[in-house]
Amino acid sequence: MVVPLKYSKNTPVVNHQKLVLWISKCAKNYTNGGGFLSCDIVFSMNKPPQLNPAQREAALAINGPVLILAGAGAGKTKTLTERIVEIVKSGVSPSNILAITFTNKAANEMRGRIFDRLSNEPTLNNPISSEERPFVSTFHSLGVHIIKENAHLLGLPRFFGIFDKGDSKQAVKKALQEIGLDPKQYDPGKILGIISKEKGAGRKLEEFEIEAEGNFFSSLVAKVWHKYEGTLKQEKALDFDDLLLHTAKLLDNEKVREYYQQIWRYIHIDEYQDTNGAQYQIAKRLAEGGRNICVVGDIDQNIYSWRGAQIQNILHFEKDYPEAKVILLEENYRSTQNILLAANKIISKNVFRKEKNLFTKNEEGDLISIFESFDEVSEAEFVATQSEKLIAGGVAPEEIAVLYRANFQSRAIE
Repeated sequence: MVVPLKYSKNTPVVNHQKLVLWISKCAKNYTNGGGFLSCDIVFSMNKPPQLNPAQREAALAINGPVLILAGAGAGKTKTLTERIVEIVKSGVSPSNILAITFTNKAANEMRGRIFDRLSNEPTLNNPISSEERPFVSTFHSLGVHIIKENAHLLGLPRFFGIFDKGDSKQAVKKALQEIGLDPKQYDPGKILGIISKEKGAGRKLEEFEIEAEGNFFSSLVAKVWHKYEGTLKQEKALDFDDLLLHTAKLLDNEKVREYYQQIWRYIHIDEYQDTNGAQYQIAKRLAEGGRNICVVGDIDQNIYSWRGAQIQNILHFEKDYPEAKVILLEENYRSTQNILLAANKIISKNVFRKEKNLFTKNEEGDLISIFESFDEVSEAEFVATQSEKLIAGGVAPEEIAVLYRANFQSRAIE
């Protein structure tokens, strides 16, 4: 007899024995009562991803502060995903989990992976409803969420405006004109960059004004900043940096802080080496309650110091959390052995880093070639000639990449 099964929410599947007993019970009820049987059983054809020992250790370290130092191509997103699955399997509601990363693309990828794993994990009650899902977003999206729920505390409407970079640059240009300065003489983009960096560090206008006294250009920036804030207030808007700065400010409020600490009991921060002062404060305040914070990063990939990233945030994690567990993800799944050998040798020259040596089970790969040219013309000729040879040998043009540090370097190559 074939018993029709209907997908439902309360899955009683814990192990093979209970599954057999449940099917037997369903079959008995079906034969006694007749009709269509609703049987709460979930079958998943998706196997959980295989983890290496270090990844498994990180995934199972679900309580207390954890620092995961993950080299490039070491499977950090997979590890974070499995860690969240393990937390849910331990009995924690998915809605009590927060996962933050830096770009919308990365957040979308992580969100998709997490939701897919939770939906297809046979030991969990499925499906996970939208209300029960982990909160996965960027820092800025998190800021919008918290500010909207507490806008009245900042004197803002719930649906406030958000200035993008173009809006902000235009407002700075207007501010320069209002204080009698020529935007052609004083670059609005440069002034906006200074204001942005100061806000990212968590500094307020009043603090900057005090330090600017006696310095012509800093005093000029302070005047522009003051006018700029007036424009934002008039428009009932915030800029991107305010989304972080005001979120940190709101979390200074004990009631607000405790409210979100109760919601998000398990916190994950990706690319922790790229956090600035405001982002660091947000993460620290949210984690103050249960101290269940897991940060993932790679000191060797710190590339946003020009944008206000503070590498000491990851270097000092063990000072902030003396009980922290540190786990290294060193096995690379992306590159060849020769690439990793060169990368390890070069990065070992850095002083401010934690020791980490990437390795791989991949093939040895081609040797790295170095060509020293006399000028940009001979350099471009070499790139073009090598590309021509590769294409003639059957390599598809779209498989060839040319990287350069600044846009002007592309002229000779093109």
